[in-house]
Amino acid sequence: MSRLLYNLFLIGYQTGIRIVSIWNDKAKAWTHGRKDLLSNIASALGRSTPSSHNIWMHCASLGEFEQGRPLLDEIRKVSPHSKLIVTFFSPSGYEQRKNYKGADHVFYLPMDGHKNTRAFIDLINPSLVLWIKYEYWYYYLVELKKRNVPTLLISGAFRENQRFFKNNGNFWREMLHTFTHIFLQNNVSAKLLREIRIESNVTVSGDTRFDNVINIVHNFIDVPYIEQFCKGRQTIVAGSTWEDDEAIFQHYVKAHHEKAFIIAPHEVDKENLQDIKKMFPSSIFYSQLAKNNEVNFNEYSGINVLIIDSIGLLARLYNYCDVAYVGGGFGDSGLHNILEAAVYGKPVIFGPEIDKNLEATEMIEAGGAVCIENALELEAAINEILDNKIVLEMKGKAAYDYVQKSSGATEKIMEYLKLQKLIP
Repeated sequence: MSRLLYNLFLIGYQTGIRIVSIWNDKAKAWTHGRKDLLSNIASALGRSTPSSHNIWMHCASLGEFEQGRPLLDEIRKVSPHSKLIVTFFSPSGYEQRKNYKGADHVFYLPMDGHKNTRAFIDLINPSLVLWIKYEYWYYYLVELKKRNVPTLLISGAFRENQRFFKNNGNFWREMLHTFTHIFLQNNVSAKLLREIRIESNVTVSGDTRFDNVINIVHNFIDVPYIEQFCKGRQTIVAGSTWEDDEAIFQHYVKAHHEKAFIIAPHEVDKENLQDIKKMFPSSIFYSQLAKNNEVNFNEYSGINVLIIDSIGLLARLYNYCDVAYVGGGFGDSGLHNILEAAVYGKPVIFGPEIDKNLEATEMIEAGGAVCIENALELEAAINEILDNKIVLEMKGKAAYDYVQKSSGATEKIMEYLKLQKLIP
């Protein structure tokens, strides 16, 4: 894509999202959040204590934030006087983490372009930039390089079919050359970068998501009422589900009323939640339990499905299950985070769309995960695990061991930051 086409894309994206915002809540949040954004950022920064060392971490959405979070938290420990600034492109990430206490400021990222880029960078005056995994914005990256601001790509992952590696990919390769250092998840990515002559500033450090899920377990906070709901029953948690994921559970849930099912959908808007409620008649919303200080579970004796109608609980819910199912593997969005379940030592099941998830393939090979393609295979996989205690323990241990042996990326990146004197 040439710069001209990129500029046309920027214009088209902004125009399109404003049109869609008429009826789409996410698009509406995107446009509303960027109204008078630069002046709002200036006001917020003006009200805070000035800092000579500002560290900016950019995340596309919530998943990337959780990926960068272990590094951000570690920097806060060793450099408490640095000012930490987090930006999001997506409203789903911003809305869930806008009050994150580990950062001094959380903002939407102003749309890419000459004017916005220069104005925003002038405002935050970063001494160090952490770009998490992907989402390459040309004018931001080029401007940071012009100003000689150290800019690190964190937990990068590349695939052969990406535009960087095409014959006409010079525009995209230019963005990769703006990074001071690139930290990669795996050796496959390093090999691809070597083929386009990027290797002197590359380190295969691993994926910081492993460190993040381990931190969640170490700082675990109980989720009210979940243990009582599951008590005495084998439990399956289905997390980050889409309609295709929920559909393959219908028959199994109906046929196994003796088991407990917790469904945490990816989308928690009212319409989607009502659709899920219709799919699973013997269900109750979590908010119905949570609104009471004391719950008489005898009132819900006929209920075997708990629908989570709030956000922020899923990473802890996996603690309560015997088997975890992670959604996204039947759609274009791709498989969601399977490490959140595996870190608790839970066998993980998911759908077949796993091309972008190296950890899914590796966990299958390690024996901690099962890939299924339909409802019959789902039923067979769950029954094989739950009907045999040895299989349950073996697969759970394999999942747990995989996460533990893959951790440590944050420490490697911190060593680089200290060695290069990028944090005071």
